[in-house]
Amino acid sequence: MLMTTTPSVEGKRIVRYLGVVTGETIIGANVFRDFLAGVKDFFGGRSSAYEAVLREAKDTALEEMARQAEALGANAVVGIDLDYETVGGSGSMLMVTCSGTAVRVE
Repeated sequence: MLMTTTPSVEGKRIVRYLGVVTGETIIGANVFRDFLAGVKDFFGGRSSAYEAVLREAKDTALEEMARQAEALGANAVVGIDLDYETVGGSGSMLMVTCSGTAVRVE
């Protein structure tokens, strides 16, 4: 499945618009990861634990959206928008949502 944030695919022609598709995921960061990230933040540097969680959440949301598009008969999704939010009482959960337009290209 070809997926892009652009409204079109260079060198391809969109022959059919199949509708808006979405993907969502909510993932929690565990206490051990929170502790390690806090230590990393205190001493400086990147938090690879949180980066991995962000990547996993993004990939899961995009995979869900691709499955939806495929079910509609699409071979591409254009105009993808990704959003990241923290949810939960203490902001300990990460929500990633994505949306785009399922299309057929040739």
